Formats: sequence, structure tokens, C-alpha cells
Amino acid sequence: MTQETAAELRRRLVEQLVADDVLHDPEVRRAAETVPREVFLGSAIYRPSPPPGVTVWTPTRRDDTPADDWLRLTYENQTWVTQIDGVLAEDATGAVTGGSPTSSSTLPGVVLWMIEQAGVARGKRVLVIGTGTGLSTAYLCEVAGEDNVTSVETDPSAAGRAHKALGEAGYAPTLVTADGLRGYPDRAPYDVVIAFCSMRHVPYGLLQQITAGGTLLVTLSGWGGAHGLVRLTVDDSGAAQGRFLPGYTSFMIARPHDRPPHGRFELLPGHERPSRIDPALLDDWTGRFVAQLAAPSAERLGAGAEQVLLDVATGSQARTRMADSGEGWTVVQRGPLSLWNRVEDSIAAWQSHGSPFLSEFGMSITPDTQKVWLRVPHGPSWALPI
Repeated sequence: MTQETAAELRRRLVEQLVADDVLHDPEVRRAAETVPREVFLGSAIYRPSPPPGVTVWTPTRRDDTPADDWLRLTYENQTWVTQIDGVLAEDATGAVTGGSPTSSSTLPGVVLWMIEQAGVARGKRVLVIGTGTGLSTAYLCEVAGEDNVTSVETDPSAAGRAHKALGEAGYAPTLVTADGLRGYPDRAPYDVVIAFCSMRHVPYGLLQQITAGGTLLVTLSGWGGAHGLVRLTVDDSGAAQGRFLPGYTSFMIARPHDRPPHGRFELLPGHERPSRIDPALLDDWTGRFVAQLAAPSAERLGAGAEQVLLDVATGSQARTRMADSGEGWTVVQRGPLSLWNRVEDSIAAWQSHGSPFLSEFGMSITPDTQKVWLRVPHGPSWALPI
């Protein structure tokens, strides 16, 4: 049996993405057929154990994998984690139990689709937030031209790895190791800013680095584990507005926006009453997002009928369960913030409009406020935590 070459595997992946209605722009398609993902995947990745239970991340090394198997793995339209809790896969001494991914090679289909959605074209000045492995930056070099691409990575080891891979693949964009949430004023203004991480809100200083009429494509997320990809257009007053895009895009949260660390916590007694909503609505993609908007400082744990919301700053808690009667649900709350009350009100507002998907929502930014709204800017709205 003849083994496929890297170029053949790239073409097959592109054909799949075209058939799936992901790729349309000829220049983005050319980039997908050109950039060698195997260079950016590096010498090792982490592979997760299947659920249920605590995830075990096992390093898989290129040198220990048959070459054909590694190449096929490279061109799967799948995200491969390259760093856990700051430790690159090639530096891992063994499997890691638990832990959080801190860098990855995002599945190519999502990266390429985002480049199209952002309207990147030859000659446009692009800022990348979250260089990661460098793959997305390489695609952008092909589409916009490497002289027009600036890419910022906060993690020094990931940045060094990406710098090496980009050089090996023949690309020389401007690479910066810094906090990407601050952008990079030295190369501003930008026509397009694409974030390959998520944020709780948009830093206003970042918005000021985008030209009037320019685009910011960013995933809004939070401590409730919800995500929504929004495309914002900046106007000449420094404000921005746009809508959330269809689909299910998620990214690791930017480190400065991540929840504060905490140790073990205890579920304590509180006020008990019937819940006005089915707690499993928080397992729905949009339902979870609406709940997160209502309680942005709460970390969400649990699932199904047994949800747990924990506010680290105030100690407020909410937890749900099936009612003892077997019909309906019970919530127990304590602390200065009535977390579940807020979630119920937010979910009720969403349901009163027909429980639309996230693409029916939009976002507005002014120097004073940032808010997410439903359907129209003057519709139901939620202020973001800034």
C-alpha cells in the first residue's frame, strides 16, 4: 500500500473542509495546502484518556511513533494539546493526571474558518493574540503576507517553540513574547485582530489599536465554562459592535482572565427552595452562556440536575439537585450573592424570546461599557465584568 505524502494529506484535508462548507476563499485554501502542519506539531503532543473520570494526559513522541502514523495524526482535523500547566509535551517526564491544557495546535478547520470570517486578505495588517504552536500565524503569513503579520504569545517556552517552527517552515513575521491582551502598540494600527485565546471582556487598549472599520475576532468566555465567538467592527469613535457567529468555537482563556486559584471547598448549608428552571439548561451551549452572563464571577461545576456555582471572591454558593419528590429541582444558596436567582432571571429572559442560539446575540463596546445583547442592541442585555 502506497503511503500518502504530507502534501497529499494536506490536499485531502482541504477537500474535506471544502466539502464541509468550511473553506471558500481561494487564498485561505492555498494557505491550507501550503503550510506544513507537521513542522508546527513539534516532537511530541499530549493525548488524553477517554472519559469518564479524571483525564490522564500521556505524552506521545514523534520519535516513538511510526512516521506514517505520525503524519496521518498531524493532518487529522483535530486539536492536539502541546502543553499542560506550562509543561511542553516534549519536556514531560511521564503522564499527567488532571491538569489543564495551556497551549495546543487547534484543529486546522477552525483556524482557517476564523481567518476567512475575519476577512483577512493580502496587504491587511494582522495582529494574532496567542501564537501557540505558530500554525495559525503561518497560515496568516500566506494569506496577508508575513510583513503584515504580528503575533504575540505570553508563554516564553511556547513562544520559543513557535519561533523555531516558523523559521524552519520559512516564515518571518514579527514575533513578540508578551501579554497579548495588551496588543502590540509598536506595530499598530491593525486592520484585523484575531485572538486564538478567549477573554472575559475586551481590553479597551487593545480595541484602540484597530483601525476604524477594522475587525476584532475574539471568543468571549468566562469562569462558567461558556464560549461564544464574536466578530466586532470598530468605528471611528473607538467603539465597536458586532454579532456572535454560528458554531461551537472555544479556546483556552487568556491567563490574566482565568479564575483565581482556590483549594478544596466545602458545600455548606444555605437557603433551600424549588428551582424555577431545569438546571440541565446549563449544559446547553447557549444556556450555559446566558447563565455565565448572569453570574460572571461564579465558577461552574457539576452537570445535569446537579450544578454547582462557586463565587471565590465572596464565598457565595449555589447547588442544585432533583427534588426529593422526584418532580422538579431544588436549589440551595448561601452568601451575599444569590447566584441562582440571577441565573434563573437570565434564563427566563432568554426563554421568553424563544431560547435562540448564540448567533442571535450581539455585543457592543464603548469607552464606558461592554455588553452582550439579544437580537438587537436595545434588547435584553448583560454587562460584562470590566
